[in-house]
Amino acid sequence: MIRLEVLRGQEVGRTVESDQDLVRIGRADRNDLVVTDHHVSGEHASIAFNGEHWVLRDHHSTNGTRVARGSELLDLAAQPGREVVLLSGDVLQLGEASGAVHVSITLDDEDDGARIVSVRQVADLGEVEQAVDRELLHSLYEAQRAISAVLELEQAIDVVAAQVFRFLSRATHVTVALREDEEGKTKRSSRYVPVGTRIRDVGASAEAVPITRSVFKKVVQDRAAVLAADARRDVGETASLMAAQILSTIGVPLWQGDEILGVLQVDNRAAKGLFKESDLDLLALLAQSASLAFANTRLVTRLRGAEERQRTENVYLKRREERRRFDGIIGESRAMKSLFDQLKKVVDTRVTVLIEGETGTGKELVSSAVHYWSNRREKLFVAQNCAALPENLLESELFGHKKGSFTGATDDKKGLFELAHEGTLFLDEVGEMPLTLQAKLLRVLQEGEVRPVGANHPRKVDVRIVAATNRDLETEVREGRFREDLYYRLKVFPLRLPSLRERREDIPLLAGHFLKRYAEEFGRTVRGFSQQAMEQMQGYPWPGNVRELENEVQRLVIQVDDDGFIQPTHLSPRIRQSEEATAGRFKTIKGTLKEMVEHVEKQILREALEDHDNNKSATAKTLGITREGLHKKLKGYGMT
Repeated sequence: MIRLEVLRGQEVGRTVESDQDLVRIGRADRNDLVVTDHHVSGEHASIAFNGEHWVLRDHHSTNGTRVARGSELLDLAAQPGREVVLLSGDVLQLGEASGAVHVSITLDDEDDGARIVSVRQVADLGEVEQAVDRELLHSLYEAQRAISAVLELEQAIDVVAAQVFRFLSRATHVTVALREDEEGKTKRSSRYVPVGTRIRDVGASAEAVPITRSVFKKVVQDRAAVLAADARRDVGETASLMAAQILSTIGVPLWQGDEILGVLQVDNRAAKGLFKESDLDLLALLAQSASLAFANTRLVTRLRGAEERQRTENVYLKRREERRRFDGIIGESRAMKSLFDQLKKVVDTRVTVLIEGETGTGKELVSSAVHYWSNRREKLFVAQNCAALPENLLESELFGHKKGSFTGATDDKKGLFELAHEGTLFLDEVGEMPLTLQAKLLRVLQEGEVRPVGANHPRKVDVRIVAATNRDLETEVREGRFREDLYYRLKVFPLRLPSLRERREDIPLLAGHFLKRYAEEFGRTVRGFSQQAMEQMQGYPWPGNVRELENEVQRLVIQVDDDGFIQPTHLSPRIRQSEEATAGRFKTIKGTLKEMVEHVEKQILREALEDHDNNKSATAKTLGITREGLHKKLKGYGMT
């Protein structure tokens, strides 16, 4: 029995008493103890009985959980698995520290009076065979062979129950309880949950019989098979035994090595006599095979789950790769044709490529082209945004880790470098990588090997690196935020992606491409862009580049009526305002045609120079004239 009482908070005075193995705490109505304070999470925490202890587990709550134990304060965020074993008298502190909700814990650890008739320790169960006669031993061999052959959970319960009823004439009910095997839960906080009950001459029960707490606790704590006498006469008036009207019961552990997987409970609910020690011996023998059967069913369930996840992931990756492979890079402008020429020269080499460009210019799309247009196309293309993870997680993600190398490292994990072996690894926002990881990345580029976190030996990898950044890495190097040696290792073959305002002639192509894609995706029939709308779109500077254009077209497809054209009024206000501002600038003077044309040309030249930070070569390329021609115009207008 566990009792919770709110000592401080909006629900002060509220109490919950429970004899269940799980008590949930949080703001949502589905919890056993509902705490409505705003800084308590919807599913804040839970308390589970694991057969030996009550364990408090924080469910990654927003404002945290702490346990006050005398003068000691335990913060669950700092505990392994965010869990702690509770003691009677502990006080939970939920939510913000300054106004935490306080909940007292009272645990009823009194013995329920169960008189244990006989006990068989797990370590001694193998010795029971010596007392079995040859005929019975042969029957047990057949039973064990039948039990060992099953791999499905329900089938295992059926077969185990059938054999129990065969050998134990007094048995009327067989119940199997297994430890929870949920991802993210440790063994300490996992409960034993009844998964099925079988009744003699009836078959499967609609609901599993609750495990008898008095016997169950003895089985788990002492790791032993337990025979309890008549519940009503010898055990005492315990709620769990009397509610089930059990006359006699046997609890046997199901184990694998040192781990208790579950409990096999056999009940006698008819007045046909009590179980005897010989029944306990027989059940102990059957439990050895039953333990293996249920361990196998759990393993098979895990494998099937892993296969299903892998299948789902493979389908997702295949679709994503197909999109990347066949969507292509759209553009017919001079800037894009130059980019295509550069790509053709580098794709089938092993050199590292550094893609530079503003946010939204399509750096990941170009990096995937480097991979899928190369002779590495049949291997994996793996992408990682270096700004998306904190340093410790990014290191583990890139280089992998060994089991036990840090809190939470429950298994060995391959890093992205190993996954991308013989393929391509794309490091987006590489300029955001911490300096300590930059040194490790440099080692990979120099030595062709990685060392997982916690490993003693490096592992060889063959990975083509494509990096991308929207930062000026030369400036980052000068200011000490990026390693100079790594910069030169990455910038073996730089590719600069032009901004959308440098390739305005590609806007109709890109807009048409996105219009077709999202019209098909949303089931819409949009006829296209009006001339005025497209002119406004071509006049807008698109600071978010292609990504901004894609988002705008996606919004337009949703907004425009079926069979209609996209009109200027449909465009976002920022695009319309930009067009109005541009038109206003170009109408500020009156004069001859020559004077007005010269005014507009000067304005275009001035804006183009500003776009390229006064770089005349880049400006001339964007305007489609030679550098000498640009210099001549600037000199003529007195703009040099």
